[in-house]
Amino acid sequence: MTTPSRPVPPAKTAPTGSAATSPDRPTAAPSLAERLAAGTGGILLLGLTPPRRSATAEQAADIADVTLRRLAGLDLDGLILYDIDDESDRNPDERPFPYLPTMDPAVFHAEHLGAWPHPVIIYRCVGKYPAPDLTDWLRSVDPGRVLGVFVGSSSADKPVHTGLAEAHALHDEVRPELELGGVAITERYAQRGDEHLRMLTKQSRGCLFFVSQVVYDVDTTKSLVSDYYYACAERGIAPRPVIFTLSVCGSTKTLAFLQWLGVNVPKWLENSLRHSADPLAESYRRCLATATDLVEFCTELGLPFGFNVESVSIRKAEIDASVALAADIRRLLLPPHRP
Repeated sequence: MTTPSRPVPPAKTAPTGSAATSPDRPTAAPSLAERLAAGTGGILLLGLTPPRRSATAEQAADIADVTLRRLAGLDLDGLILYDIDDESDRNPDERPFPYLPTMDPAVFHAEHLGAWPHPVIIYRCVGKYPAPDLTDWLRSVDPGRVLGVFVGSSSADKPVHTGLAEAHALHDEVRPELELGGVAITERYAQRGDEHLRMLTKQSRGCLFFVSQVVYDVDTTKSLVSDYYYACAERGIAPRPVIFTLSVCGSTKTLAFLQWLGVNVPKWLENSLRHSADPLAESYRRCLATATDLVEFCTELGLPFGFNVESVSIRKAEIDASVALAADIRRLLLPPHRP
C-alpha cells in the first residue's frame, strides 16, 4: 500500500536579493525581521521582563548592564521585552509572586539597551493603552530595530482601552511596515480546540510569526501546531514561524507561579519537580528534552520554528540556568535543523 503524501503548503518566494548575489561578494546574514518575513525557522530569542516601574534611572541602567554582560556569549537572534499586566481578573487565586508594575518595555529598550546590537521584539498588552497612546508608539518605533507582538485582554470581562482587532487596524493604518507577531496558547487549545483557528485569524490580520506561552505540555503543543500546519495546507497558505517559549523551574514557588499564569504542567512532571532533590536541574533536563522533541517534530512536519527562553523568576540561579539553556538550544538549532 502506498502511503498518502502529506499536504504541503506552498513555499514562500524568497525576498528579492536573498539569493541573487554574486558569489564573489559576501552577503550580510538576513536580519531577524527578514527571516521572519520569509518564514524561516531556526530562530533563538531570550525573553526579559523590564525593571520595576519604581526603579530609578541608575538602577535600570545597572540592570541593563548586568543583563547585557550575561548575554554577551550567547548567539541570539534577538530579545523579547515583555509588557506586564495585572492578570488577577483571569485568576482570582493569590499570586505566588506579587504583581509589581514594570517599566514600559519600549522605554527600557530606548533608554537602557542601546548597546544591544540585535533586534528586540516588544510586547504590547494593547488593552492597557488608549488608541492615541498606541498610535504615538507606532509612529515613534524604528522598524529596523524593533518588532512587535500585540497581546489581547487576559479575560473577556476585563475593561480595555483598545481591543486586539482595533490595535491591528491601527498598525495597518499608522505603521504597516512594523513586523508584528501574535501569541499562541496551548492551554487555550486544550480547553477549546480552536487555538489554531485563532492563529489563522491573526495571520490574516498580518501576524508574521507566533510566540507560545511557556511549554511544559509538549504533546498538546505538538497537536496544536499540527492542526495549525494542516489548516494552512487546506487553505493553500504557508504557515508562519512558531517560537516556542521554555522556562526553567527552580522551586515549588516558581512551579506554583507557572501554574497561576495558566501553564499546564502535566501531573507526572509536576510530581518529578516537587519530589526532586534539585528541581532546577530536573526542569532544565525536561526543557531540553522538550526542545529536542519539538525540533524533531517540527522538522519532520515542515513547520518553521524557533525558541524563546525566559525565566519567570528573578532568582539568579534560575536566570543563569535560562542563559545556559539558551546556549544548549542554539546547538540544537544548528543546521540541518533549520527548515
